[in-house]
Amino acid sequence: MSGDEQQAFRAALEDLRVWDSGLAGFDPEDVPDLPMVLFQRWFVEAAASGQVEPHAMTLATVDGEGRPDVRTLLLHDADERGWHFASHATSAKGGQLAARPWAALGFYWPTPGRQVRVRGAVSALGEEESRADLAVRSTGALAAALTGRQSEVLGSAEELARASQAAWERARSEPDAAVPTWTRYVLAADEVEFFQGDDRRRHVRLRYRRADPATTGGWSRELLWP
Repeated sequence: MSGDEQQAFRAALEDLRVWDSGLAGFDPEDVPDLPMVLFQRWFVEAAASGQVEPHAMTLATVDGEGRPDVRTLLLHDADERGWHFASHATSAKGGQLAARPWAALGFYWPTPGRQVRVRGAVSALGEEESRADLAVRSTGALAAALTGRQSEVLGSAEELARASQAAWERARSEPDAAVPTWTRYVLAADEVEFFQGDDRRRHVRLRYRRADPATTGGWSRELLWP
């Protein structure tokens, strides 16, 4: 990187401003007993605020050497079981989750100035739910799943173009085509943190923790220093 490029980067970085005005309010004393209820409420409010793609989230896993890995993907559902997402079982994330079935999720909604962090155990759901997950998605999503080979080394852009074209043709002609490696996962949280930004930097951090992570018991709540 040249000196000019480094200077331009730093100038752009230093000019950025965060959470100067227009942030949502949040009273940590007036919250539901269950973190999922608050998450769903915040999600709806983020969407209503005009936040682009509020269902986009980061997923952090650990590889076989104990090194963290992270990527962005989409939330497929959130219910009493936990936070749902999907991928190929043969992908890098699928292999990491099979070996070490714990993960963390991160949601960032800059429009209302909010973040949500989720940690817990991940389970692969069965074939029926995994097929149903793909069945309700777009033709493009099915084509991408049919292309497969996620995380493998790609020989060339032309190779991808050929595989993608074939997958699109099959997705259009077989909208119920099975993708055996496609897997729906659910993260059952034992810890969920809600972060509300504040223009005076008096950020509110509220953490829910399950009383006993080995059970589906109740939750405790505590405030954290920002």
